[in-house]
Amino acid sequence: MTSLESLFYPDVILASKKENSYTMNLEKRSILLHKKTKGKLEIKSRVSLKTLLDLSLAYTPGVAGPSRIIAKKRASVYDYTNKGNTIAVITDGSAVLGLGNIGPEAALPVMEGKCILFKEFSGIDAIPICLATQNVPEIVKAISLITPSLGGINLEDISSPRCFLVEEKLRKSLSIPVFHDDQHGTAVVVLAATINALKIVKKKLSAIKIVINGAGAAGIATAKFLHQAGAKNIILCDRKGTIHQGRKTNMNFAKKEIASITHCNLKGDLRKAMRGADLFIGVSAPNLVNQEMVKSMAKNSIVFAMANPDPEIMPKTALSAGARIVGTGRSDFPNQINNLLVFPGILRGALDARAKQITEEMKLAAALAIAKMVKKKELREDYIIPSPLNKNVAKEVAQAVFKVAKS
Repeated sequence: MTSLESLFYPDVILASKKENSYTMNLEKRSILLHKKTKGKLEIKSRVSLKTLLDLSLAYTPGVAGPSRIIAKKRASVYDYTNKGNTIAVITDGSAVLGLGNIGPEAALPVMEGKCILFKEFSGIDAIPICLATQNVPEIVKAISLITPSLGGINLEDISSPRCFLVEEKLRKSLSIPVFHDDQHGTAVVVLAATINALKIVKKKLSAIKIVINGAGAAGIATAKFLHQAGAKNIILCDRKGTIHQGRKTNMNFAKKEIASITHCNLKGDLRKAMRGADLFIGVSAPNLVNQEMVKSMAKNSIVFAMANPDPEIMPKTALSAGARIVGTGRSDFPNQINNLLVFPGILRGALDARAKQITEEMKLAAALAIAKMVKKKELREDYIIPSPLNKNVAKEVAQAVFKVAKS
């Protein structure tokens, strides 16, 4: 029995044909894992501390040497410390996974999880920071004050539309890269999947009709990024229907901005928006799309139903309704459209280049690098994007981002 298997008590069933039971089983197993390990992170030293000389070199009095150098030239901090390989994964606990506003303490297991993904896939040392405030100026100030120790910032699970304000203010004030994964990680991986899916159905991004359901951080950022990549016909929907110019109800500054970008004039609900659509992107909630809605889409339609844990429509249902290609956010279905393909490589490339920002060109390079990981001879309806566990993806993305950052 492995150490991990030893955590699973007999009353915790291992597999279930019912998806809800399976999800609950995973939660029980995860609870046992976290209880046993007391979290998922630890700090390890790179140097020996076995002798008095070791102690004198690593700490006082020897450590005064590098400190004096850095005091004279602040940029040399990258040469004498781990700043260039350290980021913070920061949240206020207001929009955690599918759990919502559960607070900073409850968000900590998720932030720890994100940190070990950075370490495993790109070698980055990531520190979880959960802030006891949901006030934008306080969040920005708190992050700004800790940046001397950090090479970059990964914002996580901050509710929309505040997340846009936090990121914008930090990008303008800091000289290290700031990346909001819920926005840009989603946008990049969706574009990568779209690029390869369009190769199969033989359609051009500039010519297709795209419907995005969900107008939070992920939906708005994806709409913007697809538009910048060349998409011209994008309709974004929320609970109140299409986000069109002149709409008054359930609007905020971010939705008004995206309406001015997409120039959407269609008024109606998601059902109406999906008629004739070539690509549906769901970043919303379970079971919002049915067979009739998929049937109303254009021939050779593409459905990316990415709500977690349950998608807007199950893959089998979408395929039986006529969809040519289906992707979800889940690992138990083909074409998992997962941010894990994005954030380790983007931050790795940015850190290595000592970039001050994550630019649109860097994100586009990341999307193209991910898409290219699926070779032409491998490309098919159930394989449009590489596995999130493929560690070569992060390396390719990092190289592509580094090249753009240095150009």
